[in-house]
Amino acid sequence: MRERISACITAGNEENNIRRCLESVKWVDEIVVVDSFSTDRTVAICKEYTDLVYQHKWLGYIGQKNLIKDFASGPWILFIDADEEVSDQLRDEILGEFESGSNKNYAGYEFPRLVRYLGRWITHGDWYPDAKLRLFRKALGTCGGQEPHDRTTVNGAVKRLSGNLYHYTYTGISDQLSTINKFSSITAESLDNEHASFKIFNLIFRPWFKFIRCYFLKRGFLDGLPGLIIAVTTAYGVFAKYAKLWERQKIGTV
Repeated sequence: MRERISACITAGNEENNIRRCLESVKWVDEIVVVDSFSTDRTVAICKEYTDLVYQHKWLGYIGQKNLIKDFASGPWILFIDADEEVSDQLRDEILGEFESGSNKNYAGYEFPRLVRYLGRWITHGDWYPDAKLRLFRKALGTCGGQEPHDRTTVNGAVKRLSGNLYHYTYTGISDQLSTINKFSSITAESLDNEHASFKIFNLIFRPWFKFIRCYFLKRGFLDGLPGLIIAVTTAYGVFAKYAKLWERQKIGTV
């Protein structure tokens, strides 16, 4: 008998995405949801799929994942966000690993995340393959990183699968810019709390490095105009992060 897998989903006002996410993990042994007090139909939809729906105040992207991990009973954890979907290929690969017993050789699995944006799948630049370690032994893994970017690490061997985790990240450019504004503020606060000093070099040059890497070195231009938009807005996000760090440390605004 294969080892049990608990899918752990963090959500907040995701009624437009959550059903697709839940449908994609119906094959797991347990679905656990932690909702940050949604005001839409997110909780009602989740309860159609599982009784393990909890509500808890938002602890941040890292804190919320470490919290939900403790609610799961399975020895293996599959982290998935409400705006993500496990592809059929990825599902079959995971089940193949577990049913054959190959998973006993690993502490975790990582797989590429494929983003849907501006009417197409983005297959180049900084957004792909964007491998994520999301499936891991509960006893050997933890979630860390720097807000708002969580990162799971494990104590043991990791295998990369080829099936995609689909990510329906933004509804459009305005939504992306809104998220960049929010995330750059969170990151600037984290850097400030870690006593990272503002450097003018980072403000001037790091956005350019980001653009060149995303658009040219990682061939973002092959994704057409969406690839250019991604490269420019991603570089802007880097600029905004360091500009807000300067603002916090030199001007004193938050």
